[in-house]
Amino acid sequence: MNIELQDIKFSYGPVRALDGITVRVENGACGLLGPNGAGKSTLLRILLGFLRPDHGQGHVLGHDIRKDPFAIRRLVGYMPEDDCLIPGMDAVTFTSYFGELAGMPRQEAMKRAHDVLYYVGLGEARYRMLETYSAGMKQRLKLAQALVHDPKLLFLDEPTSNLDPQGRVEILDLIKDISSNKDIQVLISSHILTDIELTCTAVVILNKGRVAAQGELAALRQVDFSLYELRVKGESGPYLRALGEAKCRVEETEDQLLKVYLPAGFDRRELFRLADRLNVQVRHFVKSQSSLEDLFARTVGVD
Repeated sequence: MNIELQDIKFSYGPVRALDGITVRVENGACGLLGPNGAGKSTLLRILLGFLRPDHGQGHVLGHDIRKDPFAIRRLVGYMPEDDCLIPGMDAVTFTSYFGELAGMPRQEAMKRAHDVLYYVGLGEARYRMLETYSAGMKQRLKLAQALVHDPKLLFLDEPTSNLDPQGRVEILDLIKDISSNKDIQVLISSHILTDIELTCTAVVILNKGRVAAQGELAALRQVDFSLYELRVKGESGPYLRALGEAKCRVEETEDQLLKVYLPAGFDRRELFRLADRLNVQVRHFVKSQSSLEDLFARTVGVD
């Protein structure tokens, strides 16, 4: 088990940030999700040994989070959300410096810096000053410094923030390659749900300092409520109002597809009875699997 936490609690003064977190994360890529204030950043700081929990126990790569924070930080890589750049340095010097901080000999750190900068696509720009880098290049550089010491576990905090669409795709491709082909466990904290769906096989969702859901993404996305996709012909306004009065939640997409969430005990045949009564034709009717967005909304109570 790469990450194992049991009943972790932590408070900032009177504010309880984590309230009994129990989490187990194994190999592959795992997404860490939650609304603002859910406790994601606090949890990452505890995993890295920067904060000591008020209560509970935990291990990262077999090391106790209370007793061995320095051992943990030698074995993990961390890509922070905020820039961590040192002005006046070029990329290869910067990256090798982080390798030395992780305990690598200087010559080995320099060689490894060249390798990882080529890997993330910065080989041709490795001697440029960091202050000349674009936002996308800075994200790649932060990923390089997290990889330079060949970690067993990688923490990525909002890895695609401030990127244009092409830059985002390229970073996500790197993350998928790292988790699939480099034998490195990846934990990604992100507010972009599609990034998690594209890169992760498992997910942990936090809400108000507690675990709202965790497990394999494929299993969690299985609908345990009734979600149907409909297309209708006719005046849809009265039909949508009738569905709302029947306690169904309805979302209409830009291409007029209706996503209808049926409440517990609701007979799906009632969708057709209402349509017949209101002179609406149902032209498309499919039971749907929920998206990660559906799962997130359901687990944190957001409509």
